[in-house]
Amino acid sequence: MSDHRFSSVPTEEEPGCCHLSRKVKVCLCVLLCVLLCVLVAVAVVVGVLMWPRATPPRAWNGTGSTPHFSEIVLGRCFTYTQLLRPELGHADCGQIGKAFTNAFLSKDPCHSSEQDYQLLLKLTSQTIPCHSSVFWSKSTQLAHLYTRVRQDMFTLEDTLIGYIADGLNWCGDAGSYEMNYQSCPHWRKDCINNPVSVFWDTVSKRFAENACGEVQVVLNGSVSNTFDKNSTFGRVEIHNLHPGKVSVLKAWVMHDIGGVYSYHTCSSPIIDDLKFILSKRNISFTCEDDYRPIKFLQCVKSPEDSSCRK
Repeated sequence: MSDHRFSSVPTEEEPGCCHLSRKVKVCLCVLLCVLLCVLVAVAVVVGVLMWPRATPPRAWNGTGSTPHFSEIVLGRCFTYTQLLRPELGHADCGQIGKAFTNAFLSKDPCHSSEQDYQLLLKLTSQTIPCHSSVFWSKSTQLAHLYTRVRQDMFTLEDTLIGYIADGLNWCGDAGSYEMNYQSCPHWRKDCINNPVSVFWDTVSKRFAENACGEVQVVLNGSVSNTFDKNSTFGRVEIHNLHPGKVSVLKAWVMHDIGGVYSYHTCSSPIIDDLKFILSKRNISFTCEDDYRPIKFLQCVKSPEDSSCRK
């Protein structure tokens, strides 16, 4: 048989179905990237729309929290413990500020309780010397003017906790870790168990419980309710004085100068109401109209008044 040899004829290979040109590949990549970006954008939008939104804090009838509350609390704490009363320099102002905000944040502002402030009370514990406690009612400016001069005497606002909180407002909301700077409960229009009212009742109670020896109260004889049973003094402090620790309560009934002289004096029946409450609690009582040292301070401001020339 003849030996037949077949020469191989090169044939052009047919392109496969998955072999794409470079241009087509680039176009497909761009298209996929665009599609992926669109899907991501849609997912983000849907997530934002479906994410549970924070409920806005409830609107109340009182003033909102004081701006920069935490910073003010911290600053006042350091001022008091490092400058005014360095004997309290050991106090941990960071922990005090944290305990203060934890007492009301994320809680219903109409269900505050004395228990909420117990840690804060512990961290701000302070010993007030006997015979040095000064209470006041309707006479805040005069009482504080007196203790500013007599720095061995203390109103509640001259203690660490009172100094820190004086004049501030605060509240939170049960559904938020933030403070409510828009509004807080009004003690009369909304609820009495709000964070501020409960705080002052709580610290006033402790201030009275710790008082000892002879204690003083500055009353305003130029108003109709010189002794008000519904005031913090008449409702909280007087009922928490310990008869075994407090020997006598001295009332100083002060009167405005340059205006109406008086509604009440030490001989008025309204002062007898105060005397009666104290007698039931076995605490002695004395009363003096226009206590001379405080009268001097009034006359410094109005030296030409006729009552200052006597």
